[in-house]
Amino acid sequence: MSRLDRITTDPAIAHGRPIIRGMRIRVTDVLSMLASGMSHTEVLDSYPYLEADDILACLEYAAVESDHAVLLAR
Repeated sequence: MSRLDRITTDPAIAHGRPIIRGMRIRVTDVLSMLASGMSHTEVLDSYPYLEADDILACLEYAAVESDHAVLLAR
């Protein structure tokens, strides 16, 4: 089951960058917190309006967006 419907964009919020459920927290913010070593629980404690599925949606979004062919110059 995809959680990507939790990821939205709005030109009036975060300059159109991907955000979570129309709120002012960007997908990249959540991914950066996780990449820095924060646990899911720590992220949720820091942002109590987020839900566990929001974090999973960010991870799913990153996986989908990073799955593209890379062309190497020879």
